[in-house]
Amino acid sequence: MRFDLTDLKLFVHIAESGSITAGAQLSHLALPSASARIRGMEQALDVALLRRGRRGAEPTEAGRALLHHARAIARQVDDMQADLAEFASGLKGRIRLLCNTSAMTEFLPDALSAFLAAHPKLGIDLEERLSHDIVRAVAEGAADIGIVSDAADVSALQTFAFRDDRVVLAMGRGHPLARQYRNRRAIRYADALAHDFIGLAGDSAFQQYAADQASRLGLRMQCKIRLRSFEAVCRMAASGAGLALMPETAARRHAAGDRLLVLKLSDEWAERKLLICVRELAALPRYARELVAALRRD
Repeated sequence: MRFDLTDLKLFVHIAESGSITAGAQLSHLALPSASARIRGMEQALDVALLRRGRRGAEPTEAGRALLHHARAIARQVDDMQADLAEFASGLKGRIRLLCNTSAMTEFLPDALSAFLAAHPKLGIDLEERLSHDIVRAVAEGAADIGIVSDAADVSALQTFAFRDDRVVLAMGRGHPLARQYRNRRAIRYADALAHDFIGLAGDSAFQQYAADQASRLGLRMQCKIRLRSFEAVCRMAASGAGLALMPETAARRHAAGDRLLVLKLSDEWAERKLLICVRELAALPRYARELVAALRRD
């Protein structure tokens, strides 16, 4: 059995992209060469590694076992290169960091800019995802560090406290619900869902989270307008166009003077805490451990 690093990295790219063509492009290989390499691996092992179909390719059970080891080997090679590069010209490397919407928009910009200023040769691949997807990616070695809500099952990972992240309901003071609740400090999510909402556009993890919580109540979150940022959502909510669910930090920062009423949600899930999660801190390369330490301090 003779596999080289190119074979293993190619297999990881195919598994993660779900396509031999995309995997070949990510590995900077021609498609015939990539296909030949996969066939060679399958012949050497005498087992199918990919299940090919109209929608692409996905690992077989044997392929998933190989994927686990291939990711581990790729990580070790990256760590070795980073450690040796430090002797030559300073600390280098790339960190794969996944986070939810609140961390992405409210807490990480300042923390990461300070960290990168102190480590100019490091790079960070930052991606927004739902917390349960982040936990799975970190556990499988597809990400180095994750930042998730404490509602996610992180029992298989090491975790560290990061931020409090309360979810609140914001609305213009002229909204009918605002007039009804102007002398109260909290509201149940279920009582708000009869009204139209303003939400985040695209595949926002926070928006999906909010919709999931409505679904658990047997109700539906009706988004009348979708915008690209919490700032835009706050401005639209202040105009009275609808209700807005968002992190408290975003609502307070974009409160539009006195035009916006911000109410706490009385639901338990709204009192969230954000956690930093890793598979094994001691196994991370030095630069990734330093980022975890910086996030904890910050």
